[in-house]
Amino acid sequence: MDILKQYQADIMLILSSICGVMLLLVYLTNTISEKRKLALMQIEFSAMLLMISDRRAYIYRGDTSTLGWWMVRISNFLVFFLTLVVIYSFNLYMIDLYTHDGGLKTVPKRLKAVKVLALVGMVMVVLSQFNGFYYSFDEMNRYQRAPGFIVSYIIPLAILILQFSVILRYYGNLRRGMRISLLLFTILSLVTSILQVFMYGVSLTNMTIAAMSALLYIFALQDMGREVAHARKMEIDFYKEEQKKEHALFEQTAESLAAAIDAKDKYTHGHSSRVAMYSQQIAREAGKTDEECEQIYFAALLHDVGKIGVPDAIINKDGKLTGDEYAQIKMHPVYGNQILASIQQSPYLSIGAHYHHERYDGRGYPDGLKGDDIPDIARIISVADSYDAMTSKRSYRDPIPQQKVREELVKGMGTQFDPSYAKIMLHLIDLDSEYNMREREVGASDKLAPRIECESIYHDCSMGILITDQPTRIYINSRPETGFSERSSIPTLLLFDALDGRVHEPENEQKDLLYFEYCQIRLDGKTLCKAARKIQTQVEPIEYQTEKTTGMNYMIEAVRIKDHARIRISGRGKRVESVIALPDSVHFTYISLTGRHCVISNIYLEHDDQRAAADEIPRIAEEISFIRDCPEGDLPNIQINGWCAETTAGIPIKSGVKLSFHSQSLPSAHLVWHCPYIRLFTSKTGSVDGDGFQEYLLLRLDGEDWQSDNHAENKIFIDHTREFPGWNDWKEKNKQGLDCTVTIKRDGGCIRMETENLGIAIYSTTTIKDEVDNIYAALTGDQCALTDIHILPVSP
Repeated sequence: MDILKQYQADIMLILSSICGVMLLLVYLTNTISEKRKLALMQIEFSAMLLMISDRRAYIYRGDTSTLGWWMVRISNFLVFFLTLVVIYSFNLYMIDLYTHDGGLKTVPKRLKAVKVLALVGMVMVVLSQFNGFYYSFDEMNRYQRAPGFIVSYIIPLAILILQFSVILRYYGNLRRGMRISLLLFTILSLVTSILQVFMYGVSLTNMTIAAMSALLYIFALQDMGREVAHARKMEIDFYKEEQKKEHALFEQTAESLAAAIDAKDKYTHGHSSRVAMYSQQIAREAGKTDEECEQIYFAALLHDVGKIGVPDAIINKDGKLTGDEYAQIKMHPVYGNQILASIQQSPYLSIGAHYHHERYDGRGYPDGLKGDDIPDIARIISVADSYDAMTSKRSYRDPIPQQKVREELVKGMGTQFDPSYAKIMLHLIDLDSEYNMREREVGASDKLAPRIECESIYHDCSMGILITDQPTRIYINSRPETGFSERSSIPTLLLFDALDGRVHEPENEQKDLLYFEYCQIRLDGKTLCKAARKIQTQVEPIEYQTEKTTGMNYMIEAVRIKDHARIRISGRGKRVESVIALPDSVHFTYISLTGRHCVISNIYLEHDDQRAAADEIPRIAEEISFIRDCPEGDLPNIQINGWCAETTAGIPIKSGVKLSFHSQSLPSAHLVWHCPYIRLFTSKTGSVDGDGFQEYLLLRLDGEDWQSDNHAENKIFIDHTREFPGWNDWKEKNKQGLDCTVTIKRDGGCIRMETENLGIAIYSTTTIKDEVDNIYAALTGDQCALTDIHILPVSP
């Protein structure tokens, strides 16, 4: 306390300066209401004068000169009077806060009472100058408390208590920062006023009031900042909401226009939306920004808008178009550009419409642009547009199986399509194992129909159920059609393969979809062998109980191990077991439910998670091998029945090697990538299934590759030379067999490969980013046999 008494004059000077600065800042502030601003200015000005007066009273205390006599009396009067002025101004500040921000419609009565008390206190201060009720001065011109000095404390204390009670009553009406500032002012002023009664010689109350007066503006400023930030946030949120509304309106308008375009063509239901979705996926995989992906989406959504200008009769014509009609169709990119070019804020829209029929080799329309001269957006849309056209139903065909679509994209790389975007589309197809990226007819489903009504074989067939080495059980109920006996209405199983996993009877569909029927098995044990090599059936009676359900219940268990399948049927008092020797291990095996004059219902499937043992099915025919009687070189021959199903041992790449081998596609091969592949990898054991396996490149001899990670950078150059016979002849010559060579050279982490077969020249450079010593190459493929494999040294 002695230290505070020693330095209180300096503290008062500092506080008065702070209040003066705050006064100037309040004056310059224009973001608060006029009443609140005036109240704050009164508070800061009064607090500044209070500190100046209190300091002067201490400085001139005991000065008996004429100046000292006047300064002591004026200063002490101002101290008592300005204390009440500050509290009164604080009351005005509270009134504005609660009526402006606090939601009060009327001023609380206690704050009105404060006004009266403050005015009474000011009058009593004036009167005390004449009657000495509060204080007096001795002969040494020193301040002395008078008998009524306690009243000068009771009035401010009463005011502060009333103000504090209002703050508590309406505590939740103000924001947190403002509540704290009011509580600090009242509570600290109350506490120091009580202490001041018992402490003489230290102006604790006045210094506290001055300090709290300065803090009031600081808290007000902080609250204004929060309010401004809140207002700005609301403004930004409003702007964002408006943007969302505008974007939603634009999106809805674009989608409505796209739907109207698709409705014009009875064969393109949802075409524009699907092309937009595929285009966006390609763009995302290509590393485009979110903004670019969105632009590509909307450009693709409206790419066919020019069809508005083509007569409906031409668009929906079932037969072949005449030359003039086709010329009109080819004008739709021009019309689309004319329609969308007027949307100046979104110039990318017209680009997609104008150039999506340009070809990478320059043979497209309408402008015959070539390569990178075609805008990026249009090159992406071209791939997506062609994919959806092939996977959608047309008047003359059903959707093309995805594997055939994939092959067409491979064939079009570098000619019709930008190779980089076609490659991404191929990757998306490879990821789409369920063939979800295609047109869906209304009501169409890939699930088993709950009910099949069969007049005859092929009349109504279930979708194919794929049979693998994980046993599948099929539960069904069968009853005869009305007017037919149970003996003449037994269900039949069709075992087959097809690109779309469905049964096809017409010859043209069998050819297009590679439909391949192995056999027919009636559920009573009678069989019809077609493309299967052999069928062996055993029938034995089982205990049969009359069932209360309508019709007959059957349980069918099916499993396939390599080139053999087994079907077990339980029902009608019999257990039928058929073992089928399939033509090979490569084709898929599907089961379809059908029959004659029967209704099949309550179809239910179960799939085992565990694989059947390799010897689960007894072999009834010799395993077909395409490598058994072939010459063998430095490595064992391999027959690859499925994608990378078999791989040679790893061949260390130290400096350079040359691989020579004979390749022959299997009879089941029908796609361009049914050919040899070259794997570049590392592992601890030198094999593809060894510890630490990391693949750097998988290069197919049809020119495809896909880099799946960031461990290596691959640069592939593919050239179709004059010797290239075309893809159909290329596939046929692969089936006949050809000799291949692959030259591999290594320089540290850089591996170069070179090969040419049937006019497809491939040059690749792989830069490995990891520090690895052992790098290996291996041969693999899909549906091909590799024989007579030799490893020859090559100088680097």
